[in-house]
Formats: sequence, C-alpha cells, structure tokens
Amino acid sequence: MQLTNDQQKIKAVARRFAEREIAPHAAEWDRTGDVPRDLYRRMADVGLMGMMIDRRWGGAGLDFVSYAVAMEEISAADGGISNVMAANNSPVAVAIQQDGTDRQKAQYLTKLTAGEWIGCIHLTEPHTGSDAAAITTRAVLDGDEYVLSGQKAFITAGSLADLAMIIAVTDPTAGKRGITAFITPTDNPGYRVISNEAKLGHRTNDTCQVAFDEMRVPLGDVLGEPGRGLGIALGNLSLGRIGVAAQATGGARAALRAARAYAGERVTFGRPIIEHQAIGFELADMATQIEAARQLYLHAASMRDGGLECAREASMAKLFASQMAERVASAAIQIHGGYGYLNDYPVEKIYRDVRVYQIYEGTSEVQKILISRLLGDLDL
Repeated sequence: MQLTNDQQKIKAVARRFAEREIAPHAAEWDRTGDVPRDLYRRMADVGLMGMMIDRRWGGAGLDFVSYAVAMEEISAADGGISNVMAANNSPVAVAIQQDGTDRQKAQYLTKLTAGEWIGCIHLTEPHTGSDAAAITTRAVLDGDEYVLSGQKAFITAGSLADLAMIIAVTDPTAGKRGITAFITPTDNPGYRVISNEAKLGHRTNDTCQVAFDEMRVPLGDVLGEPGRGLGIALGNLSLGRIGVAAQATGGARAALRAARAYAGERVTFGRPIIEHQAIGFELADMATQIEAARQLYLHAASMRDGGLECAREASMAKLFASQMAERVASAAIQIHGGYGYLNDYPVEKIYRDVRVYQIYEGTSEVQKILISRLLGDLDL
C-alpha cells in the first residue's frame, strides 16, 4: 500500500517531531522515568494527541491510516511515549467522541486533544487479564451518583493521567450487558494509585495499579448508555491492535537503523562487518520482516478507514508485527555483539521496549484464537 500525499505529510511531521523532541532524550528519560509533561502539549500542538477527533473538538480530523503511520514514527523514537499517545487517542478520545454527550466532549475531549489533559483507560484487573467480561469493579447507583469500588491493574498513565475512562459492573445479574463505562477526573477523591510498577521496558510511561475507594461519579459522567460499557471498551479493539502493530514496526525499524549504522562502522578482518555476507543477509531479512509488518498494519488500517470489518486483519497485523519486533531487536543485539548487551547502545533499550507488544491489547495466544475463529471466509 502506498500512502497518499497527505498521509506522507503527516508521517513527515511525526518523524520530525520524534527525531527532534523525543529521540535525543529517550535514553535519559528511560533511565530516570522523568518525561516532561510539556512534551504531550507539544505533541498536541502538531496534532498528535487527537488525531482522529473532529476539529470541532480540537482534533486533527485525520483518517486512521494517518494515525497508524504517526504511531510508528513516535514509537521508533520511544515505545513508552507512544503508548501514552495511543491511550489518549484511542480508546479514550475516540470513545468520548463516539459515545459522549456534547457536554462531555466540550469539558473533557477538548482538553485531551490540546494535551492539557492526558487520558487513561481502566479495563484490566489484577485477576482478569484478557477476560474483560470477568471484571469485578462495582458501580452502585446512589441517588444521582454512582459509587465505584474495586481495583484496576496495568493502567498506562495511571498516575500521569488527568482523566480516567473506567469500566465497571452496574448490574451483576446481566452478564456482559451489566457493564457500564464512566469518565472521571483523576483528582476525584476516591481515585487512589496503589503502585507504580517497575517494568522491563516502557519506562518512560507509568504503569499503575489503581483503587477506587467508594469513588463517587455523577450520572452526567456515565459514558454512553448504562450496560454498554463492555461494547464501548472493546468496540475499538481493532484500532488498538493495529496501533500496536504500528508501534512494533517502529521499534523494529529503530533496531534495524541502529544495527545498520553499527555494521557500517565496525571493522573486522579489514572491512566493515556490513560487507560480510552473514551480516548483510541478516540485515536484509530484518528489513523484509519490517516491511511485511508495515504492509499488514497499513492494509488493516485502510480497511478500517473504508468501513470494512477488519478484526482478523488487525489480529494478524498485531500478531506478526509484535513477534517480528522481538526477532529484529534480538538480531540487532547480535550484530552489535557484546556491545549490544550494554545500555550504552540503543538496541538494549529497544529490545526491552518491544517485548511487551506480544502481551497488551491481547496476547499473541489470544490473537491466534481470534484468527482461527475468523478463517471461515478467508479466500484460500
């Protein structure tokens, strides 16, 4: 798939921002975990924090392919920062645009698209993992408010965020139809960060466990209709999985870039190692895998823009790209030799960052289950 001129311009804007504003600082931010909050406002200034949101609400009004290619560019500079961008764009901003009231859009959505606020999604719980329908967080109606109690886990930007989108059970007898979505500012007195997890990678964002201690949310902050919360949360899963595929492609591309540069400088037996066939073939294989992943996610994204069902293609893109990224990052370390194992070189960080793409937004095993169920109409 070839990008349109407009999509190429979006890609160029994102790459320029990533190379100037993120890449030079990524290693230091990875060590300290201290990313300037102003970075996200500057990302918003170039349209990256509300890419698919209508201009009426401060968004860029772009298509999904443009969002995906921008995600690849930001991820190539830093995976953790791209994940905050992802959560803010979709599901949070997209869900509010699709299901929110005009008051919610004016009050919350405009802040998210401006980078003034950051959004986070609260779906996963400590013991539910990929089984979203098994959540136990409860929301009980009390007059004109709901009272939320429970815990959430693996929340990207859980302590950084200003706005939380929360999925909770409002009718325990109704199964999947008894789950409701809420939005509330994180300065709500009942919102409590239990822990900020120490992680292998993505150290430039916070990943938290969060508790709701009888947290009160007014009826006006129910997102969509009561009982439709699971559908709102899962309705855009294809967007999230294509986004992860783009993230993985960006991380792998950064690994290839570093490996190619190193191979051009490192000399053994009188010539740069890139001239040794073993290394040249490895780089060629890495580049081929990256391009295959890119075409998979672009195809799925273009289907989404065309209004076509793309659940299978999204899962295929996510499965292949996430596994590819670990293979490519590992090969990049191998090309660096012992230096690749040191954090003085970028491939060590890239390897840590790309590993998680096989886990969140549905593990590789979950993607295989979904793909196997959707093989019936595949033209074989």
